Amino acid sequence: MKGIFKAATALTCALVISGAMAQAPQQGTQAPGYFRLALGDYEVTALFDGYNDLSPKLLQGMSQAQIRALLARRSIEFPGVQTAFNAFLVNTGKQLILVDSGAGQCIGATAGQLLANMRAAGYQPEQVDTILLTHLHLDHVCGLVDAQKQALFTHATVYAAKAEADYWLDPTALAKAAAGAREFFKIAQDSTAPYVATGRFKTFAAGQSPLPGLVEATLEAGHTPGSTTYRFTSQNQSIVFMGDLVHNLAVQFEHPEVSIGFDVNSAQAINARQAVFSAAVASKTWVTAAHLPFPGIGHITAQGKHFQWVPVEYGPYKRAAKVPLIE
Repeated sequence: MKGIFKAATALTCALVISGAMAQAPQQGTQAPGYFRLALGDYEVTALFDGYNDLSPKLLQGMSQAQIRALLARRSIEFPGVQTAFNAFLVNTGKQLILVDSGAGQCIGATAGQLLANMRAAGYQPEQVDTILLTHLHLDHVCGLVDAQKQALFTHATVYAAKAEADYWLDPTALAKAAAGAREFFKIAQDSTAPYVATGRFKTFAAGQSPLPGLVEATLEAGHTPGSTTYRFTSQNQSIVFMGDLVHNLAVQFEHPEVSIGFDVNSAQAINARQAVFSAAVASKTWVTAAHLPFPGIGHITAQGKHFQWVPVEYGPYKRAAKVPLIE
């Protein structure tokens, strides 16, 4: 009788445990999309706005068979290659600067996560005082406004290169644009309009800095006429925000001569990519990219005539003073 009681008790416990396990539903959501990097006295936070899929056919300069082979080496399946929309915050301790704003409401259900992830990272949009745009394509400017075209960053001044603003925001640009491109000009104009109207949209010429003494801006024309990289430095550590100098991890590092169909001037874009990649290799600086897999932060190394992306590792915000070394 005692043995039967023990067996029944064990069975009851097993059923209770099994039932408890069955009552733990899967969450079905991803972790908040932010990642922090300490850069000297600055804090850099990558923010995930969303993603879309890009067709390999947009990549130009190699045969599709070669491109698809490079993608297959990284187990990237077709017909589309998942492409992230990354934006970045730089907190200097005195200013909170946003680099690009993501695709916002312009892409659909797969984007528009910037503000939610910003808040998850501990920041509010009204705390942002400066926004630096690498260029004015929709997946960099749509996050400036809501669906009613109202400014989301109510205390921020937006900066873009003069060459970029002249190209997209000229009142005659929309009428002159090819029919298939007019939507993109209108989006650039609508997304910046509330900031222009309140005097909070400013431009800077090539060779100038929007924030003298704080950031170095370099014109890297090609992807668009005013595509700009931004370099921040603190305590001898630097980070360069590349914007859209690269779109595809599997192809454009090994073959930087491959352009993408969005480039206004592919030859210039290729030259800019080669130059910025080479400089990043030589200086060993941190770099960010708007469309590489999140968080889009890493280093670039060289292998002969080719480059390699070395993504940042997840780890502590700041390493401990003494880290155990296993030898």
